[in-house]
Amino acid sequence: MRRLLLPIVILAAVASACSLTVGSKTPSATTSPASTLNTTPIPVSNEPVEAVVQRVLPAVVNVTTDIAQAGGGSGQGVGTGFIVRSDGVIVTNCHVVEAASKITVFTSDADPKQFDARVIGSDCLHDLAVLKIDAKDMPTVTLGNSADLALGQRVVALGYALALEGGPTVTSGIVSSLDRTITAQDPNCLVETCGTDQTRTYSNVVQTDAAINHGNSGGPLVNMQGQVVGINSAGDDNAQNIGFAIAIDSVKQTIADAENDPLAPSAYLGVSTQTVTSDLAFQLGLKVDQGAYVLDTPGGAPAEAAGIQAGDVIVAIDGHDVTSGEDVGTILESLDPGQSVPVEIVGTDGAHRTVDVTLATRPAPAQLP
Repeated sequence: MRRLLLPIVILAAVASACSLTVGSKTPSATTSPASTLNTTPIPVSNEPVEAVVQRVLPAVVNVTTDIAQAGGGSGQGVGTGFIVRSDGVIVTNCHVVEAASKITVFTSDADPKQFDARVIGSDCLHDLAVLKIDAKDMPTVTLGNSADLALGQRVVALGYALALEGGPTVTSGIVSSLDRTITAQDPNCLVETCGTDQTRTYSNVVQTDAAINHGNSGGPLVNMQGQVVGINSAGDDNAQNIGFAIAIDSVKQTIADAENDPLAPSAYLGVSTQTVTSDLAFQLGLKVDQGAYVLDTPGGAPAEAAGIQAGDVIVAIDGHDVTSGEDVGTILESLDPGQSVPVEIVGTDGAHRTVDVTLATRPAPAQLP
């Protein structure tokens, strides 16, 4: 997904995490994973980097998201992830999937497999998100110990840099510094996460001169034993050979917690709403004086697929009256993904209509109801 861009103050400013927004472009290739419990020996090779790549690459995946954009409509972002458990547990960056209305994972096979994904755990302070896909027997990658890293140690970064056609990119370098604290500019960051200055601050960060570009976000930084020691998160467009990765030790517990006690799937409608008040009804000429006024329906969301449009007013969901925007979220909490429910709408012309909406699974914590 989009890459975080930092103003360069080595203690404070780095490029926004390396995800890439590509509008409506869909990636043509992706990678596969390798698990936390992987004991497969590194393949024999005269070239150490090549041997590491042969082991790790099958566990690297492409993470593509649909994201609602300010002012209406939606775009796509492309980032990277890596599989840590063979039944489809994937690690990526929080900023890669933040506010996504849909998350799609592609493997790196010659004929890539495609999976819908949802968030089962996150720690956005460390730019971490843990995803789950419905899969089995997936290749995995092993988590190493970032505490064992030393300055000058050789490392390899893998990821979908710049969303280039033909699969992931491999770069190599050394550990340039340990335990950095960085501030990353991210114009796409939600206000509730980043505040009005749209910056993210991360600690426990490893600096490397391995190239980390837009689209690399969420990919693994690995040592020469093929173990993940960091999660590629940020780079700097104004400096050469400076990239940053979240130290894996700082997020191991969150990954384990998500595996052991994943967030339960929740229903997703896909609407941004505002409570109808008498003033709003007067200003917009609405034909009702209460309900949830639809500001936007991101592309691909269940609401849009059912024909709900900006300007409509939702007055009931599944037989429950909707008198405010908050009612929409409250009612959805009692429903299940995949459930088909009637939604009563009042259009801009005042006509009442009822549409059947098949609810989706909410993919990320911070997104529309």
